[in-house]
Amino acid sequence: MPTLTYREALRAAMADEMARDDSVVILGEDIGVYGGTHLITDGLLDRFGPKRVMDTPIAEGGFTGAAIGMAMLGMRPIVEMMTWNFSFQAADQLIQNAAKIRYFSGGQVSVPLVVRGPNGGGVQLSAQHTHSLEGFYGHFPGFKVVAPATPYDVKGMMLTAIRDPNPVLFLEAGALYGTKGDVPEGDYSVPFGQVRVAREGTDVSLISYGRQVNLLLKVADRLAEEEGINAEVIDLRSIRPFDAAGIVASVRKTHRAVVVQEQWRYFSVASEVAAIIQEQAFDDLDAPVERVSGAEVPAPYARNLELAAFPGEKQVSEAVHRVLYKK
Repeated sequence: MPTLTYREALRAAMADEMARDDSVVILGEDIGVYGGTHLITDGLLDRFGPKRVMDTPIAEGGFTGAAIGMAMLGMRPIVEMMTWNFSFQAADQLIQNAAKIRYFSGGQVSVPLVVRGPNGGGVQLSAQHTHSLEGFYGHFPGFKVVAPATPYDVKGMMLTAIRDPNPVLFLEAGALYGTKGDVPEGDYSVPFGQVRVAREGTDVSLISYGRQVNLLLKVADRLAEEEGINAEVIDLRSIRPFDAAGIVASVRKTHRAVVVQEQWRYFSVASEVAAIIQEQAFDDLDAPVERVSGAEVPAPYARNLELAAFPGEKQVSEAVHRVLYKK
């Protein structure tokens, strides 16, 4: 099985689907000649031409609206947001149109649209470029919102996203683009709404998504080696639809849960996970659910402050100790 970077796996998924289906097009800022700010679309213009790989003006509301129209007429556009922070400029088009048109039309008009780009922090882009928007967009019915953590999942979930008749918001972590993993050749898909058990365990469930999954795996391995704590790591992968059953199954096995995110604590994905556990697995809990989140401040630019503002090994380990009553 070939080893690809997250970036290469993402590009391969889009290229494969563009080769298979002429209705798939890509549009966004600097995605053609330049190859994308993060080189995700590098080489696609030469392969598919300017009618299918379209450089746009710096106008997120405009080109997102155009893509919604394309999707309504039977095309399958992929919109790149240079960063998900810029989607605020297109939020009216996304929320008021993309998420609602199928409902408004009684199912007569679908919007098979994928909007993708880097989300979250960890790469020193400061406050206006470091929002984690999974909780914000996950709030709205009509969207599917996913955040894959591995090269395998990013390819399989992108193929699923392009083929979905609904608008899919595809949240990538910029800090993951260079990470590597095994990716099968050929066609395969990863379904939405199913958690991945990234590491089996019995003592505590560590739950997250995106780049935080790698943090949890690192903490779990260290806890096992140094303290004999056997932690299970759950990768949510999909924010909407949400796999409540997968989360509950893990907690019923371990009886303890720590939910980790780089989002701010309040009104967040971690809040939703904690609520689901309390509603569906309360009698299985041996300790209150712990949440480990980003600091309640705009993201700092200075590297030392940025590191302090996001969850790290120390915060996760301390939360594990609390639910195991070791502190």
